[in-house]
Amino acid sequence: MTKTEDSGMDQTRLISGAAGGALLLMGLRKRGVLGLGLAAVGGYLAYRAATGNDPVMAAVGGGGATSSKPIFVEHSVVIDRPTQGVYDYWRKLENLPRIMSHLESVTELDDKRSRWVAKAPLGTHVEWEAEIVNDKPGQRIGWHSLPGATVDNAGSVQFEELPNGGTRVHVALSYRPPAGPLGAAVAKLFGEEPSQQIAEDLQKFKATFEGSDKN
Repeated sequence: MTKTEDSGMDQTRLISGAAGGALLLMGLRKRGVLGLGLAAVGGYLAYRAATGNDPVMAAVGGGGATSSKPIFVEHSVVIDRPTQGVYDYWRKLENLPRIMSHLESVTELDDKRSRWVAKAPLGTHVEWEAEIVNDKPGQRIGWHSLPGATVDNAGSVQFEELPNGGTRVHVALSYRPPAGPLGAAVAKLFGEEPSQQIAEDLQKFKATFEGSDKN
């Protein structure tokens, strides 16, 4: 196991433990079936974080968080600005935290590789390195995370020039939650679910970009 992979596992256990503790407290404060359910899920996540063992995945023959199926998200927005200018803004990856509220920072390491830091539930964060694998100026940017990433992900942004001079921006993202399917459920419970975030962020980007003097 590499140092990067080991760091990714530590971050996953931190997120799982924080989420588990919060759900356990919520469950104990509630009554009835909902309270029992929250407490059970919280206890499970806390146990997995403390021991590094996943009894559920072991029972079904799974290999942990990375064995979960990817979750696919896509959204589009039309921006009343020329395509090249919109592409240029996105291609400078360090601009992305201004667009995407879940990103804390993106640091470009070279022409293709970059380091990403993103917000996670309960004030934690995750980070990974990514590589651009498809770059067609003014048309498309495609990337995937590098081995050892806490959040295994891949995606693309397409820029379609419209007859009226505007641009349709289409974002497609595939990712695996840090704590598997339960991690996705916990993220959604705390209002940090990528599908909702990307839709809101694209609308914010549209309003900001159209209101600027970028061309």
